[in-house]
Amino acid sequence: MSKTDEQKTQGVVYLVGSGPGDPGLLTLKAAEKIASADVIVYDYLAGHNFVERAKPDAELLYVGKSGKRHTVEQFDINQLLVSKAREGKNVVRLKGGDPYVFGRGGEEAEELAEAGITFEVIPGITSAIAAPAYAGIPVTHRDHASSVTFVTGHEDPNKEESAIDWSVLARTAGTLVFLMGVKNIGKISSELISNGMAARTPAALVRWGTTPSQVCVASDLANIASECRQRGLSAPAVLIVGSVVSLRDRLSWYESKPLFGKRIVVTRSKEQSRKMADKIGDNGGEAILFPTIEITAPSDYGPLDRTIARITDFDWVLFTSENGVDHFFKHFFDLGKDVRQLAGPKFGAIGPVTAKAIRSRGIKVDMLAKEFVAEGILEFFESENLRGQRFLIPRAEKARDILPEGLIRKGAIVEVVPVYRTVRPSGPNIDAIKKSLEDKSIDAVTFTSSSTVTHFMEMFSGARIKDLLDGVLLASIGPVTSDTLVRNGYRASVEAEEYTVDGLIRALVDHYRSGKNTA
Repeated sequence: MSKTDEQKTQGVVYLVGSGPGDPGLLTLKAAEKIASADVIVYDYLAGHNFVERAKPDAELLYVGKSGKRHTVEQFDINQLLVSKAREGKNVVRLKGGDPYVFGRGGEEAEELAEAGITFEVIPGITSAIAAPAYAGIPVTHRDHASSVTFVTGHEDPNKEESAIDWSVLARTAGTLVFLMGVKNIGKISSELISNGMAARTPAALVRWGTTPSQVCVASDLANIASECRQRGLSAPAVLIVGSVVSLRDRLSWYESKPLFGKRIVVTRSKEQSRKMADKIGDNGGEAILFPTIEITAPSDYGPLDRTIARITDFDWVLFTSENGVDHFFKHFFDLGKDVRQLAGPKFGAIGPVTAKAIRSRGIKVDMLAKEFVAEGILEFFESENLRGQRFLIPRAEKARDILPEGLIRKGAIVEVVPVYRTVRPSGPNIDAIKKSLEDKSIDAVTFTSSSTVTHFMEMFSGARIKDLLDGVLLASIGPVTSDTLVRNGYRASVEAEEYTVDGLIRALVDHYRSGKNTA
């Protein structure tokens, strides 16, 4: 086999910068490569928020390093990238920051080049600028610093002598940013002071920057080490030295977000969790994805096939969820149909999200319930004579019968057809969530349907669930879900006024803004 043929059989390695923590810092190209990768080799600081974007069959390999704890040595990481690419797989080497800024990406790229492996570099946002920015500290400023210097706080221990010229750093008029320097913070401050930098120079340490666990200690160069020791701060952290630190009091923005520091469990299906997780992140919280339901095909497509074949017989098609819309139309189009065959019936929806899903198929929504539950549709038809009118309700296999029974009482002819099922998923890490609940490191659990409640309780059957949920805020998307919580012996401390994901997020924000930090 020629070298050219051999290269054709190889995969590509993408050295991807993920940003230091906040998923919002992920570039579109990085997100695309993560979502399509066959293999993801990821670091300690490239956390679950990024890896969760992987496709279901992707191979996930953790090679994280934390202090002296190396899961995999660098030499072995280099060889792993080469071997996986030679298997013909596309590999994402996921870094918590930028691959070429103290990320050892340059060493990995050299190894790949030597082995003849095709690679690309997708730059990320280094914590050297992201962590200060999230702490309200601009690393450059017209009135304070016209330059910034990035310095490693942890050099290769095998070096015979330091490559850092402390005398030059001490004389700089710009900002100094030290990465990986929390262990040596005392040495850093003393070296700068002994080489002429003023002891009163503002300094700040930002730990877990850009994440809801972010902590910032601002002081001066002489005292920053002792204050960090008193607070018990450890890696990962970034040290900033310079007058720009004095701007933090005015420019701090992230830590004032309403959900900052809150760890919130999302129990929706994995496919639907991302939007909610992003909204939690936008408000400063950390979303913990724990899907308690999986949306799957109905047990039998026969009833739906027969219904679609005579769709023009119906006067109304009523959708009670976005899932119902998605699964109905997917199967409708899979059968080779098109929207022109839906010219007969009118369409109704519970809630704006469901209505939007209908409109996205090019279909007018003739009825939107004022209240986003089945009772809202019945209220719409309260004064209508429905005798002889034919209604189709495509929905989950198991659902409340209030809507069809209410329409039948008014004389309507109603057909309910299952278009999807909600089942318990087999994948979620119950032990990890259980440990977090035991450690009291989870602030809230959100429920977006009765199924999420039922399955959550089933997953923890046998555990001391009362103790696990003690002090944890339970948030419900609406009264039906809240009633299911009550039937299981719990009360929703937060209930959305508008029964949508946006409404649930607003309810959480309002709860914490009001100063109610507990359940």
